[in-house]
Amino acid sequence: MARSSRSSSSSSSSNRWRYLNPSYYLKRPKRLAILFIAFVSISFFVWDRQTLTREHEVEINKLNEELTRLQDQLHEITSQFGDGGDFIGKSIKKDSVKDDPLDIQRREKVKEAMLHAWTSYETYAWGQDELQPQTKNGVNSFGGLGATIVDSLDTLFIMGLDEQFQKAKEWVASSLDFNKNYEASVFETTIRVVGGLLSAFDLSGDKVFLEKARDIADRLLPAWDTPSGIPYNRINLANGNPHNPGWTGGDSILADSGTEQLEFIALSQRTGDPKYQQKAEKVITEIRKSFPDDGLLPIYINPNTGKTSYSTITFGAMGDSFYEYLLKVWIQGNKTEAVKHYREMWETSMKGLESLIRKTTPSSFTYICEKNGNSLSNKMDELACFAPGMLALGSFGYGPGDRERVLSLAEELAWTCYNFYQSTPTKLAGENYFFHEGQDMSVGTSWNILRPETVESLFYLWRLTGNKTYQEWGWNIFQAFEKNSRTESGYVGLKDVNTGDKDNMMQSFFLAETFKYLYLLFSPSSVISFDEWVFNTEAHPLKIVTRNEKGQNLQALVERQKSPMRLRGRKEGRYGGD
Repeated sequence: MARSSRSSSSSSSSNRWRYLNPSYYLKRPKRLAILFIAFVSISFFVWDRQTLTREHEVEINKLNEELTRLQDQLHEITSQFGDGGDFIGKSIKKDSVKDDPLDIQRREKVKEAMLHAWTSYETYAWGQDELQPQTKNGVNSFGGLGATIVDSLDTLFIMGLDEQFQKAKEWVASSLDFNKNYEASVFETTIRVVGGLLSAFDLSGDKVFLEKARDIADRLLPAWDTPSGIPYNRINLANGNPHNPGWTGGDSILADSGTEQLEFIALSQRTGDPKYQQKAEKVITEIRKSFPDDGLLPIYINPNTGKTSYSTITFGAMGDSFYEYLLKVWIQGNKTEAVKHYREMWETSMKGLESLIRKTTPSSFTYICEKNGNSLSNKMDELACFAPGMLALGSFGYGPGDRERVLSLAEELAWTCYNFYQSTPTKLAGENYFFHEGQDMSVGTSWNILRPETVESLFYLWRLTGNKTYQEWGWNIFQAFEKNSRTESGYVGLKDVNTGDKDNMMQSFFLAETFKYLYLLFSPSSVISFDEWVFNTEAHPLKIVTRNEKGQNLQALVERQKSPMRLRGRKEGRYGGD
């Protein structure tokens, strides 16, 4: 029994092992074919599963990388704009809408107006600083630096006026000469000439503009050679002798001393030479040492001690752009830790601004007072109408609550500034306004010299809120300029906004700022996007460059500056619809 079992078991085992013997299949071709097909099928199945697994892993990695990128972007947006929901939603909604035919029509009208102003300048004042349209001649109000040409470069470029831009560039390359025995305003020369040239460089990529910007900046630099680093406000371009105007009692002016940072930082970034940035930022370092709790500074500063002198506090003439640049240097540096102190100083100053806010009776117009010691003056310059735009731009750096409050203040001030225009027979604003109990506002100095500040604020508010009311207000102001200031040979200001009497000057900033802001007011928000550009106080857009922790990163633009800004076809103009 036991032997029989072992024999049976041995026979069964032998039968199983025969299937592993190749000779077994060679004698049975059909079974060999079946085995081959089975082997191939199993191999293909295993290979297919492995391939799908690898592809799946690659896809998962890509999705994880994209998720990480989007999370980083969301974090950056949240850190810059609080929850950012309202701002982002409005921006997306506005950009997703096709260019409005009415906007296209109005943009064309502004472009035609700019062309009329430029052609008049070409005809009667080419190469000189500004045109006098009534007498059809030019005048060198800035020492013969071709202020209108340099100020207009970026406006011509943005509007797609290629032929005019090329002619202006050729003049800059061949005729712009800074070796002049002229007492230049450091402030005006910086914002108009340095800013205009740098903007043209950022837009076109043509290095002739950068070379010229460096030339004039080098001639301005000795103005900062003071014991405190606070610059003198005037300098001779030929011999480099700096000084302050006699009427300030030897003091420097706040706005004139604190409105070079954007341009000089940008110049250092684009040339790789830190000296310009160092000179300009030392001013802020000095002011920061004794920065007041309310962030409000008198308009006079002693260049020897760096201390402020007893004088007016104002967001109008001689104070205005200092506060503007605190915000914009923060934006220019892409809101990083390296420029955080600018934002902190600006927010402190905005608390001070809010302490100067009052309302008229009976109409409850909101306005900004001026301050002398402990006394408030119920006066507001039209120059201070840059403030609504500044507040709107800065409001999105606050968290919820504060953001809405600051934006609401911006909108209230813009309504007041618009009424500076609407309250006169010509619908053009005077230079400043006084406020009286029960009488709202009245014009003080009654001239209008084609200033841009109100239109500037309407542009910012439209961009940031999407409210088309601001476009309508801007269009009304443009029509008032067309009716009262346009002549056969250019545009002039008014001696009196009540009578409409004309003066004889077409200010260069009318082409640099007023027309540019009006054109952009009716352009898609992707044109000179706030994500990529920051405007200097003369409306010259400069590229935003992220500042690292040391505040340098001076080579950040090298690759981006190798090619000019991407353009559309000539029939569309640079941004379409033209």
